[in-house]
Amino acid sequence: QPPFPPAPGERGEPGRLPDGQRGGQRPSPCAGEGVGFPSSEGATPPHNGDKPDAAPGRLTTHVLDTARGRPGAGIRIALFRLEGEGRVALATAVTNADGRTDGPLLAGEALMPGVYELVFAVGQYFADFATAGGDPVPTVPFLDTVPVRFGVGDAGAHYHVPLLVSPWAYSTYRGS
Repeated sequence: QPPFPPAPGERGEPGRLPDGQRGGQRPSPCAGEGVGFPSSEGATPPHNGDKPDAAPGRLTTHVLDTARGRPGAGIRIALFRLEGEGRVALATAVTNADGRTDGPLLAGEALMPGVYELVFAVGQYFADFATAGGDPVPTVPFLDTVPVRFGVGDAGAHYHVPLLVSPWAYSTYRGS
């Protein structure tokens, strides 16, 4: 059973919450628990073989540094699939100069319905920028890792999960 009530459109009218329910952010049942990065040992690299328009279903991401108005290049990303009370490391990647991974993180049969988590190592990114003579950041980063937990319902669809981030805030959405 999913940890949250059905999303708008899963029952009743599309885009409408069931009577008596109000919209808003749903709390994560495991927020802040075990958000660390796996070692790259045992994790598979992102799936790079398919062209973006050739894969039947795929998961992509990119990072935009909103403090500087440019792509977040060199950010480590880990992808997990949640299973039971734990999670399984699926892929690790580093964003390129465009703030994207070089290929889909998952594509084709590797993308299955379920709950996934992307974890972005933004603290190190902002610390590296400060060391290189950029804007100062706190000694202890306000944001170290940013976990984004999301569900995949249609394995044949394109799920694009961008991260807009600064040293003090972040936002995400389902892109196209």
